[in-house]
Amino acid sequence: MTTVDEAALGGLAADEERVARAQRLLVGLGAALVHRPFDTETHDRLRAFLEQDAARVLESLRVLEQWPEERVRARIAELTGRRLWAAVAGGAA
Repeated sequence: MTTVDEAALGGLAADEERVARAQRLLVGLGAALVHRPFDTETHDRLRAFLEQDAARVLESLRVLEQWPEERVRARIAELTGRRLWAAVAGGAA
């Protein structure tokens, strides 16, 4: 049986992934535009993102921005492995 909290966490992981992928894409497109400002392929890729994906990414970002600070800090610790290090070091991290 899945609890409401577990179901919410599953959805939030998707939000995290969606925002991270979009950020990597947009940073790459930004760099490409600086390097070759008139490259039509880069413009097409940016336009496609804005038309097809931007709304979902912004929705995911709004969800993540609602997280309380403690949850954000815990997630950062989890992703950076600080919890694992604390367990290995006997809590002296």
